[in-house]
Amino acid sequence: MAQSKFRIAVRKFDAFESAIDKIWASFCKETGCNLELEAVPLDLHPLYDTILKENGLANGAWDVSLINTDWITEAYATNAIEDLTPYINENAPNDFPNGWSRSLLYKQEFDNKIVGLPFHDGPECLIYRKDLFESIEEGVNFYKVHGKPLEIPKTWDDLMQVAEFFNRPEDDLYGTTFAAFPDGHNTVFDFCLQLWTRHGELFDSHKNIKLNSKEAIEGMIFYRKALQNFNAIHPESRDFDSVKSGMAFANGNLAMMVNWFGFASMCEFLEDSKVKGKVDIANVPAGPNGEGTSLNAYWMYVIGSGSQNKDLAYEFIKYAVNEENDKLLTLEGAIGCRKSTWHDADVNKEVPYYHKLEALHKKTRSLPRKSNWSEIANVIDQLVLDVINTSKDIKLILDNAQKQVDRMEK
Repeated sequence: MAQSKFRIAVRKFDAFESAIDKIWASFCKETGCNLELEAVPLDLHPLYDTILKENGLANGAWDVSLINTDWITEAYATNAIEDLTPYINENAPNDFPNGWSRSLLYKQEFDNKIVGLPFHDGPECLIYRKDLFESIEEGVNFYKVHGKPLEIPKTWDDLMQVAEFFNRPEDDLYGTTFAAFPDGHNTVFDFCLQLWTRHGELFDSHKNIKLNSKEAIEGMIFYRKALQNFNAIHPESRDFDSVKSGMAFANGNLAMMVNWFGFASMCEFLEDSKVKGKVDIANVPAGPNGEGTSLNAYWMYVIGSGSQNKDLAYEFIKYAVNEENDKLLTLEGAIGCRKSTWHDADVNKEVPYYHKLEALHKKTRSLPRKSNWSEIANVIDQLVLDVINTSKDIKLILDNAQKQVDRMEK
């Protein structure tokens, strides 16, 4: 017997919550569905716990969940989610798969099966205050200090130099920040960005995880120095996750930050944003000999393998990812995944740099698809904490982390 409520586990975020409520209401109006929606907003770790650790997707506690690319391999490997391929073959979403960038489809494909549909996206990028960079007065002053023009930073060293210039605690303005909160995600993303933007790789030639490469050591030397530079970074950086960083930027407290694209667009939608109309984006800075590579992680809809409402669940998520609702999600303050949304005139009127998403996606890298990635991420999380919170030799920290991962991989 099907349950009386349709239950969705939602990543806690106002835009996600409001969009899903509105989409469900219009879905029921169009289809005549009379099930009550119970969409439960959850922070990152409680969401992971309920859908995977406590088997909520597999045992029927949840019909649908939002899930990120970090967890999708584990969800598939543990049979927690439904194979959507038969549903898609019979009744595909509008313009599937051509309506999406390939970079938003491949992470949920396993053994010729599709197990999720894209929900929310936005690769990491450099988000900056264009009013500061376009100011003639700021440009003149920067030239007086450094003997060169004030430009959007292309390297990490440039980022810190410009951050020091804009760091003005007396005005509650700080040059930049790094989301260094230890949650198994933010610090892991920063580790990978520092590695990749120096032409480093997360795997060795034998396809084993490699944490102690030359490029990783160089990246962590920079990261330690940056997190200790209180003449450049926000003093609360160690307590910032990506959301808190984004809110600080929207509040006018940061000149620049590397963060998810969504936190740039959020500045245009928040009623109390102090930087609306003053924001632009650019590529992630690079190491001395590297290039600005972005990190692509995204959220998707999945159906629980234990759901008693699977047909209804598919009809809902198919409806939720159509052109109209992808745009609705975007105008609520999240990041739609369809190409049509990226180039939509209304969306670009609200967020003038929205069309840049397509170019960003061409320079993205993704975290590896491993069923034990959560455990590996915890090791990376701890090594980054050791880097920024201790004076231990960085090579020794990375060597010890490598030994832990080697034991996991045996």
